[in-house]
Amino acid sequence: MNLFLSRAFVDYELAFKRGLRDAYRWHQAVWEAFPGRSTAKRDFLTRLDVQDRGFQVLILSPVEPTKPDWCPTDHWEAKPIPQSFWSHDRYAFQLRANPTKKVADPGRPKVVGSDGRINRNKNARRVALLRREDLVAWLQRKAEAGGFRIDPDTLRTHPARKEFFWKPRNGENAKAMPGVVQGIEFRGVLEVADRERFLQTLHRGVGSAKAFGFGLLVLAPASTT
Repeated sequence: MNLFLSRAFVDYELAFKRGLRDAYRWHQAVWEAFPGRSTAKRDFLTRLDVQDRGFQVLILSPVEPTKPDWCPTDHWEAKPIPQSFWSHDRYAFQLRANPTKKVADPGRPKVVGSDGRINRNKNARRVALLRREDLVAWLQRKAEAGGFRIDPDTLRTHPARKEFFWKPRNGENAKAMPGVVQGIEFRGVLEVADRERFLQTLHRGVGSAKAFGFGLLVLAPASTT
């Protein structure tokens, strides 16, 4: 699998001049690195980190992105990930994710399928998981489905900042809709169980809210001893 890891850094002054104020604006801005694909399905992942002097954006993509004009040339780097990087069995990882579960929402109208049964997914809403045991169980389920295992002795969970944003609505007089996404930072060591599924998971990302900078596994080879 061919993947590119790109890194952009934008200082606070330039970011504010460009209107990069929230997660939705950053989501729109990253699309500028893939010109001519505005109607394509998103096939890249991002991670936004707030640092001392500005914002760092990581982009994982199957094609090499183009430097967007909001990023200074000397603060842009795009490199293919060598195939040898994927040969390791263990990796230290960081993952900013949006762990959620669906719960029934009595305030929503019931949606009945053609078989006469209530579609519970349509009558549910997502809520954030907050208890550590729920977060660990969520990550273990994702790992099992994604071709890897988590070393429980190394796993750490940290609350990440909430991502607030304003999303425009369709219509001339429609007001922007406020939103917020709760993030959790996972750190630890993982072991590859099924390399093909693991690589697919890396490309696809883990969990929901990927458009807002969640789901990208940041990896570094870990010692097997």
